[in-house]
Amino acid sequence: MKFRGLALVTTALTLAFGVATASSAFASSTHTLTVWLQVDPQQNTAWLADIASTDSAFEAANPGWTVSHQYLPWGTHLATLDTALAAGGSNLPDVVEMGNTETTKYMAEGAFANLTGDKSQFANSSHWLSGLAASATYNGKLYGVPYYAGSRVITYRSDLFAKAGVKALPNTLSQFQSDLVKVGTKEKKVKGFAPLYVGGEDWYTALGFVFDYNGSIAKYEHGKWVGTLNSANSIKGLTAFQQFFDATQPKASITENGTTPTPYSVFAQGKTSANYGPAWYSCCTGKNYTKVTKQFVMPGRTKGQAMPGFLGGSDLVVPAGSANQTQAIQWIADYTGTTSEKALDAIGNIPNATNLLTNSVNDKAAARSWFVPQAVNWVDVENANVLPTMLRSILSGQLTVKQAATVASEQIAATLNQPAS
Repeated sequence: MKFRGLALVTTALTLAFGVATASSAFASSTHTLTVWLQVDPQQNTAWLADIASTDSAFEAANPGWTVSHQYLPWGTHLATLDTALAAGGSNLPDVVEMGNTETTKYMAEGAFANLTGDKSQFANSSHWLSGLAASATYNGKLYGVPYYAGSRVITYRSDLFAKAGVKALPNTLSQFQSDLVKVGTKEKKVKGFAPLYVGGEDWYTALGFVFDYNGSIAKYEHGKWVGTLNSANSIKGLTAFQQFFDATQPKASITENGTTPTPYSVFAQGKTSANYGPAWYSCCTGKNYTKVTKQFVMPGRTKGQAMPGFLGGSDLVVPAGSANQTQAIQWIADYTGTTSEKALDAIGNIPNATNLLTNSVNDKAAARSWFVPQAVNWVDVENANVLPTMLRSILSGQLTVKQAATVASEQIAATLNQPAS
């Protein structure tokens, strides 16, 4: 799953900043702790300062040890990791950052050290965000430590909302839909305008509606996976999404997936009044709209409750073959401690625990979240485009909600229950 916030922006800058590649990423010795992180911190001096502070504390507590960092681009980091795992020995890093949708396969294969007995060493571990904690857990055992998260919020043009007579931010989904219809009516002369631009195949958005109605994607029951998108609650959620989409996307293509075109580029072109996506979308809404770009939490169907959002983020893991596991655990404990997590929050990331959340829009949106099934074959569901196909069938009228959801549920169950490749 390629749902990354800052990564979408920073990967393109990798070459300009001279990010280390696999050829220089494999050095490790008994007195060097090798830590692989993604490129995101390299674009933020405060983030780098937080890392440096952790390194200094670790080195002070472990005389003779130094911390060596490699910053890898999101697009190739798994290939680099696979190479290191295959080679083993001194090629292995001691700490690795993983996207929270990337961990299951590696946990199932035994690639990461079991940290279950070490959980108490990690601050706020009893309050970890559910979307991150789930991604670091397999078969009831802990194989990673939540690092930070990114939520989904509404980025909107306050001038267009005011023009349409919207005086207060909506606190229910129905009110939000009504407000967007008002905006669309005012802007009907703008060719191609959508009150809220969401690609029809953007399943990250659609499934928020499913979870808002207490639905789900799949459940593990009696030793096998069962698709649940055709359950009563899931169908209610998908129906609500269909109605919301039809009311707010009169010109949007149902075949667009939320990344091509990017929602923020549609915003910058003046073709929408709002987007639903990562909070960092505010960086790219166009210089003409900088002063009127605002954000709020996407409301759910229940007054005062946020729409459950897909919680993207990262975990920190220790390769099972690392010779420095004790030191790796100590470094991770330092880096994910309360002080460091608050520093991450201050620069726009979401801390790894609910008790550290603030009143910022970004943090509020993380209070209700959902995550994909922790199944080894989940990536095959994504690669087969099961969810985009379901949504396209619904929004085009090719199938009813129940028909499309049933087809998708059967495909998901069949895929998840296949022997792992």
